[in-house]
Amino acid sequence: QVQVAESGGGLVQAGGSLSLSCVVRGFSSDLFHVAWFRQAPGKERELAAAIHWNIDNTYHADSVKGRFTISRDNAKKTVYLQMNKLKPEDSGVYSCAAMRASSGFFADPHQYNYWGRGTQVTVSS
Repeated sequence: QVQVAESGGGLVQAGGSLSLSCVVRGFSSDLFHVAWFRQAPGKERELAAAIHWNIDNTYHADSVKGRFTISRDNAKKTVYLQMNKLKPEDSGVYSCAAMRASSGFFADPHQYNYWGRGTQVTVSS
């Protein structure tokens, strides 16, 4: 049984940094990838960043490129999202999701089978 669980988040001033962690357990192979989605109030859920488990391939949305970095520690079964130079528009619920895939990244959240509960990120101006 696949389990996904986030931690981190909180309140930070604009320009500050936060780090999110996502532990992923239960996949029977390494052919999957993990994504961070975010959703602001009244807006659709959007893909912020994603990483494959078995190859060094990452994706960062244009809105976070240069400020956010996704990484992983396979031994700890954990994916990280380091968020720097945060802006008020980065506020929202950040959710970790996983899906089986050997290549490519998918922006449609409906394609992801496994989700964490989400964690709130609030950036004050």
